[in-house]
Amino acid sequence: MNWGQLPPMAALRAFGAFAQTGSMTAAGAKLNVTHAAISQQIRQLEAHLNVPLLERHGKKLSLTEDGQALARTLDTAFSAIFETVEQLTSQEQERPLQISCTSSFAAVWLMPRLASFRQKHPDISMMIDPNSALVELTPGGIDVAIRYGHSDWPGYLSNALIHAPLALVGTPDLVQNYQQDDPDSLAALPWLNEFGTNEASRWMKRHGIRAGKAKSITNVPGNLVLEGIRSGQGVAMVTRMMVEDDIAAGRLSVLFEEDSGASYHLVTRPGVQRPALRAFCRWILAEATKT
Repeated sequence: MNWGQLPPMAALRAFGAFAQTGSMTAAGAKLNVTHAAISQQIRQLEAHLNVPLLERHGKKLSLTEDGQALARTLDTAFSAIFETVEQLTSQEQERPLQISCTSSFAAVWLMPRLASFRQKHPDISMMIDPNSALVELTPGGIDVAIRYGHSDWPGYLSNALIHAPLALVGTPDLVQNYQQDDPDSLAALPWLNEFGTNEASRWMKRHGIRAGKAKSITNVPGNLVLEGIRSGQGVAMVTRMMVEDDIAAGRLSVLFEEDSGASYHLVTRPGVQRPALRAFCRWILAEATKT
């Protein structure tokens, strides 16, 4: 098929509207343009096809045989297009809202608050992907991501949700014999690190601990990092908000704390958002202001 041979879509729509209504004025109202614009589009279509589509007898207009043939084809084609678009749109609206975030953020912050979202929007289904990877946001795939950083994700839109300093923490029993002013001494401890991130190795590098000196670094999903540090299996660099209750209760000790200005961000693709995504974005931005 040579697409270059097809007339402009605007001209075909104008002719199709006239064929349906039998009036330039009614066709213009149907397409929200003037009757003069409809007339001009139809003349351009006739010139493109080099075929008369209308018989003109003064102010009276009627379709020629060729015009009737084109009108029937357009009616069938536009109906098929409309039905397909309606089906696709319906499928998109019914598709569950897909959210990507780390497992620790899902467990500690998002899940405890989701009940309020479900109360407001009981008809919206959701899928939460607990993944540390910077997944691509694509049509029909992940709709929105919660990411930690400085809003440096080219091609996406981001809104800061929660300012989140980092803290190096461990149980009091595990860290009691180590000096807080001696980073090298901490390298002898077992470390836990969220799978897909490199916060542990970054912290060591910033504090002059040479590569390979750490006794061990175990990479596990974020929620298991939290369980591991709480049970004394190692120390970990985490956002302080994840362990604030443990710190306040004395279950964890803060060895170092750093604030690089990083935050959790709401990350979406540019463009028109479907209703479920708009509702979720409004809700989570409002919830973040309460944190």
